[in-house]
Amino acid sequence: MTASYQVHGDVAVITLNNPPVNGLGLATRQALAAGLDKAQQDAAVKAIVITGAGKAFSGGADITEFGTEKAFAEPNLHTVISLVEQCAKPVVAAIHSVCMGGGLELSLACHYRVVAPGCNVALPEVKLGLLPGAGGTQRLPRVIGVEAALNMIVSGEPVKSEFIAGVPGQKLFDKLTASAESLMDEALAFARGIADARPLPLVRNLPCKHPQGDAYFQFARNMVRGMAKNFPAPAKCVDAVEAATKKKFADGLLAERELFTQLMWSAESRALRHLFFAERAASKIPDVSSDTPLREVKKVAVIGAGTMGGGIAMNFLNAGIPVTMLEMKPEAIERGVGVMRKNYEAQVKKGKLKQDKYEQRMALLTTTLSYDDLKDADLVIEAVFEDIGVKEQVFRQLDAVVKPGAILASNTSTLDVNRIAAFTKRPQDVVGMHFFSPANVMKLLEVVRGEKTAKDVLATVMAVAKKIRKTAVVAGVCDGFIGNRMIEQYVRQAGFLIDEGCTPAQVDKAIEKFGFAMGPFRMSDLAGNDIGWAIRKRRAVEHPGMKYSKTADLLCEQGRFGQKVGKGWYDYVPGKRDAIPNAGVVAMIEDYRKSQGITPRKVTDDEIVQRLVFSLVNEAAHILEEGIANKASDIDVVYIFGYGFPVFRGGPLNYANEFGLFNVVATMKRFAQNPLDDAAFWQPAPLLARLVAQGKRFA
Repeated sequence: MTASYQVHGDVAVITLNNPPVNGLGLATRQALAAGLDKAQQDAAVKAIVITGAGKAFSGGADITEFGTEKAFAEPNLHTVISLVEQCAKPVVAAIHSVCMGGGLELSLACHYRVVAPGCNVALPEVKLGLLPGAGGTQRLPRVIGVEAALNMIVSGEPVKSEFIAGVPGQKLFDKLTASAESLMDEALAFARGIADARPLPLVRNLPCKHPQGDAYFQFARNMVRGMAKNFPAPAKCVDAVEAATKKKFADGLLAERELFTQLMWSAESRALRHLFFAERAASKIPDVSSDTPLREVKKVAVIGAGTMGGGIAMNFLNAGIPVTMLEMKPEAIERGVGVMRKNYEAQVKKGKLKQDKYEQRMALLTTTLSYDDLKDADLVIEAVFEDIGVKEQVFRQLDAVVKPGAILASNTSTLDVNRIAAFTKRPQDVVGMHFFSPANVMKLLEVVRGEKTAKDVLATVMAVAKKIRKTAVVAGVCDGFIGNRMIEQYVRQAGFLIDEGCTPAQVDKAIEKFGFAMGPFRMSDLAGNDIGWAIRKRRAVEHPGMKYSKTADLLCEQGRFGQKVGKGWYDYVPGKRDAIPNAGVVAMIEDYRKSQGITPRKVTDDEIVQRLVFSLVNEAAHILEEGIANKASDIDVVYIFGYGFPVFRGGPLNYANEFGLFNVVATMKRFAQNPLDDAAFWQPAPLLARLVAQGKRFA
């Protein structure tokens, strides 16, 4: 049932019923249109109330129909909105909980709106690279004013109903009810009270002007241009709202639809819509049913009070879950807790966290020097030094102490989770939980599935990730899993580029112009160049023939480990993160070239970007072929939320699809001809070659 129809005396009630948020899919639109027609045909009905069942009035479009014929089939949303607006009997929207997107646009077509307190009201289309396409940019400014409407439309953020209702002169809500529970009683009474009112008020007939006109809209454009670089939607939103102030209503609607269509076909909107679905699909694991029973997680333990351990602990404290944090020395605990307090106090100072909430969270933290105090933990996360010998000691002790059925997780970023699981007598309870630094900020969580990891462990960890507000992606076991395995090839290419003639600053600037949050050399300085050095030493034993630039090793031999010591590929002033090019580093690179007989050449920014990005693409194709990642979109999620890949490009594999896989492979073959690069690496992965041969895309 997508909408029900009932008559309460002389008022017809149409209730949208399309869980979870009453999306306005085709069947719902058909049922709503049928209900309106039925009410108009019934002489006993004097007024109509439209509301939503469950936990929403309506969240807008039905996302399951995105990109399908149903999304545009009649009656489409524009048609339904016209039917509501043109109804001969008064239509009252009874709004509660969630009223967003097309749901808000539907309510704006109603003659009256009664709202419950606590309702989230928004036009979030801009977050998908779009603008409201069913009259939202034309009607909302008429009821709350141009500036307030533009702020809502450009930000896409929700506003509470009681706040809007309290704004003097607003015409969005005709009545704010006493409570959510009294909504229907008050809406029915309101409908009876206006049943005979004529003419019926239409939002389209309200005036829409701004006293500063052109000056205000130029100011708005300047603001969004600075805040939304690479995203065309916010500027188009300004254009649409300006049209509401300058055109007749019908012409404004046409302008809105034209702008919406332009955005719908833009690469940026395609990327954002891809990510919208990719993020939701990441939680779906092919062989793990959505109804898999979950293990109880009420107590968490974290091994290690360092930067990573403290950040991990904060995630659980923020979610109201008690944490016991273990360290070997009292001073390590004191230092770790001090950093956590400093992080929370910074949030309090910025007004992002209330003092009492800070105190409540810290009250959930217990510290200990004894493994015995972890025996009742439901989930234990190890965050110690990245050394297999250290991990072995930790997991053997956990196995001896922690209760049966507890989940034992490692925060390892590269090590073999199967080997770690083998240190215990319960490998089915062992899983990787790779948080990204800073763990209390970064949204990504790589969940590493060992060959013996139980399905209920996997399902539980994915549910826990959601509770602590992480975007979790499942990865198989290999060196580096998804993200770090790919980044190794990216960093390797960055090294070859400076061997061939680039400076670190040139490489970083080129990829940052492409949209990355930071380039590979700034990233290495932030992470610590000694970490990469240790990995390369391990690689030299495991893969003695592997080709890579030696400049990073020379840098580390000089003790230039990055920001933490004030010098790396760049110099750093204490307390600041500005990367200052160092002439000595450039000279070191030049000396290395001479020692290798390399004549430097001019490398274009396009080549820099393509070598870095396509190295990610080729390695990702290998990862997919090997089953390390379940689907291509999971890899895009990893790179957007964990590695600073530009959101407006949708991730490395979405970008490759947009660039054209044939073109990607042709470019890779050209790179393979470079004698200073690694020709073997640039051989297209078998999956990538097959997709090109079949004329397909990553899916």
